[in-house]
Amino acid sequence: VQLQASGGGLVQAGGSLRLSCAASGGTFSTYNMGWFRQAPGKERAFVAALTWTGGSTAYADSVKGRFAISRDNAKNTVYLQMNSLKPEDTAVYYCAASTRGVSGSSRWGYDSWGQGTQVTVSS
Repeated sequence: VQLQASGGGLVQAGGSLRLSCAASGGTFSTYNMGWFRQAPGKERAFVAALTWTGGSTAYADSVKGRFAISRDNAKNTVYLQMNSLKPEDTAVYYCAASTRGVSGSSRWGYDSWGQGTQVTVSS
């Protein structure tokens, strides 16, 4: 499966962005999906995850209550709605798919990755 992330940009603190990740070449509706982010000089970190049914979600503590992950299987797309953005949310955001039925916060459970989209939050 190929993943294409988009929607990043520059936003002021307190603002919102919605990231999209379009999938092609696979059976999107059967994949668990995740979003991760990587800030300069830091490891890639878990942000949010969503099961293939959309019935279960998980979030990093740092984004709970501010970010929301969702999916539209008819459009083969997963979204990350980001509200109340903070400068510490600045990072490259990556979407990922688990085609093997693994779900959760570990990056090692995901076997397909998008190219990343830059999110910059100014103070």
